[in-house]
Amino acid sequence: MIVGRTARWKEGQPMDIQEILQQLATNTGTFPREALAQAIAQREEITPELLRVLAEAQHNIGHLRESEYMTHIYAMYLLAQFREPRAYPLIVEFFSIPGDIALDTTGDVATEDLGRILASVSCGDIRLMTALVENEHANEYVRVAALRGLLTLVACGEQSRDDIMAYYQQCFQGKIARDVSFVWNGLVSASNALYPEELYDDIKCAYDDDLIETFFIRLDDIDETLQRGKERVFDELRHDTRYSLITDTMREMEGWACFQPKKQPSHSIASFPPPNVAPVLQPSTKKPTQKSKDKHKRKLAKASRRRNRR
Repeated sequence: MIVGRTARWKEGQPMDIQEILQQLATNTGTFPREALAQAIAQREEITPELLRVLAEAQHNIGHLRESEYMTHIYAMYLLAQFREPRAYPLIVEFFSIPGDIALDTTGDVATEDLGRILASVSCGDIRLMTALVENEHANEYVRVAALRGLLTLVACGEQSRDDIMAYYQQCFQGKIARDVSFVWNGLVSASNALYPEELYDDIKCAYDDDLIETFFIRLDDIDETLQRGKERVFDELRHDTRYSLITDTMREMEGWACFQPKKQPSHSIASFPPPNVAPVLQPSTKKPTQKSKDKHKRKLAKASRRRNRR
């Protein structure tokens, strides 16, 4: 595993593959634009190395949690952009590790972009995603990401709505244990995004069994979605960037908070952001605490209610 950085490369000169990987090894606080550009330009040459990085990451995950290593994160986005199907099982295996460790070593990737990454490397094959949804040992956020990956395939036209809705119905009717879990919130939310008319009775039953956290999504939200009409809801899904494939790694990652210059604290009123500017929610490399996970749930709940009331 490459964990260092070399000074051999000079600006304006092409990098070899090992130099690119060294530039992507750790976070220095500066976005590695040139290294990523050269990785994309040398797609065929670097793909086997990126696959190796993912394979090694699974076996060295304990070390990743104690380091600032980031190559495996870049690899996920680059291979998603490349639509590389060989990355599909590697990413699923990595995120199938029980507990929080996969999230600890990837920041907010699981809750922000993992569904899109899985959809991008799946090339339309849902089997590994459905296995991840049904894996009761996998982290609940990861399982929800897999549900969102299936939704993304519908949004981009690589799976039919009817087929994915049929699978969601199987989840309601036995493929997911009827125990309180964030997976149920994700299942209802994903079903709602596809216009849930044929699943309404299953959804209502889940609410009756207290499987859904109503601060995340309410039955009223489902009713409001149905009132908007199938054509409108499906059109909104197709244009929702949260369910698009990964096509530009640099655009996806350059705004992350870990690459932004740290501002010096100031007591000047002029240093505060304008009141109408919304904060940018970006993946980080910090270990998510239970408090941050609960905060994320509340954020998702608010976004869901706002989305369903348009």
